Amino acid sequence: MAMTPSELERLIRDAFPDAEVKIEDLAGDGNHYRATVVSAAFRGRTRLQQHQMVYRALGGRMGDELHALALRTLTPAGEEN
Repeated sequence: MAMTPSELERLIRDAFPDAEVKIEDLAGDGNHYRATVVSAAFRGRTRLQQHQMVYRALGGRMGDELHALALRTLTPAGEEN
């Protein structure tokens, strides 16, 4: 079963209430998305740690409801670690 952009955004916002989230459906199939997430929670963390935080927020849906997610994480200051 595919995931809707709004559900993907909701899961991320639930984990990061302060986040600015932009979701793009890359293939129109509900399985391939690009997400840009800006949150203060990423401050001081490596890019790998930031991405792991987002994947945890998805609660195991990667590989099942969601096939592919291109992920960009930033702090509010625009920092990409």
